[in-house]
Amino acid sequence: MAYTTINKPSEYFNTVLYTGDGTTNQTKAITFGFQPDFAWFKSRDISHSHILVDAVRGGTKYLISESAGAEGTLLVEQLFTSTGMTISNDASSANSLNSSGSTKVSWGWKANGSGSSNTQGDITSTVSANTTSGFSIVKYTGTGANATVGHGLGAVPKFIIVKALNDPRSWITYHSSNGASGGIDLNGAGGFGSNSTLWNNTTPTSSVVHLGTSVQSNSTYDYIMYCFAEKKGYSKFGSYTGNGNADGTFVYTGFKPAFIMVKRTDTSTWSWNIWDSKRLGYNGGSPTIFADLFNSEDTEYDRMDQLSNGFKCRINNGQLNASGGSYIYMAFAENPLVGTNGVPATAR
Repeated sequence: MAYTTINKPSEYFNTVLYTGDGTTNQTKAITFGFQPDFAWFKSRDISHSHILVDAVRGGTKYLISESAGAEGTLLVEQLFTSTGMTISNDASSANSLNSSGSTKVSWGWKANGSGSSNTQGDITSTVSANTTSGFSIVKYTGTGANATVGHGLGAVPKFIIVKALNDPRSWITYHSSNGASGGIDLNGAGGFGSNSTLWNNTTPTSSVVHLGTSVQSNSTYDYIMYCFAEKKGYSKFGSYTGNGNADGTFVYTGFKPAFIMVKRTDTSTWSWNIWDSKRLGYNGGSPTIFADLFNSEDTEYDRMDQLSNGFKCRINNGQLNASGGSYIYMAFAENPLVGTNGVPATAR
């Protein structure tokens, strides 16, 4: 029996590795196999900021995941193409997608281009939505009063990331495992914090996200929101409890992961951990990138196995697998466990 109708997840999410060549004239092409309407860049070998761009805001605007800073402007526009992006070096090295000789990673998600007007909520939004893969980009202007905003997915979002664009406020995330009574900042090591004004203490629906009056989600600023609904065999947003053992917790996803992000929620001392299947590409050899730090990738490799049907912790530490520790994760597939084509996934 098929677990998913998405037989080729790389048509909707992909990881690209490349080395910058320092060019400034939009000639450095990186190929995802689709237009990455949301692209997240990070230097692997040097301490440069995470750079997040999307097709709704356009190729000159960026955000930094480890910073509460307002949206910035790149000196040279980064171009979205039908198969990827054409990028340029930026004079500010901390914001460069193409600094010469630096090894880079970029994670890209396919939405639906620059977006269109959505009036399903109290707030009219611009939405770029891919209902097949369960991903949308939402741009809206807050009201400062309890309201709803449409997300365009036709399914309930399980994970949401929000950032004020024109105000230096921390990123905030919603995860279905934690519920709508609070959230976790993306740009810090803090755990889950109760705050009913983030989501008006109301779970999202298949059409709208509920917003309270928090400045992180709905003051009188412009906001960008990334919404993710779960698609069987392609994406999974869940939680697990650590066992405090080097033979660590196994988490079933129903697919071979291409990307995993994990965050501890019950303490305020641990970062957002990112792994993917492209960097080194074998179990016992997966370096970690931290979404809330500008550091280069961490080369303490032996932390995580990416298996044919999920992932398994390989270390006893607070970051990933403390005894009784509470963790949330988001994961996207490299291959489904079994698709409609009947081809099974295998471990790395």
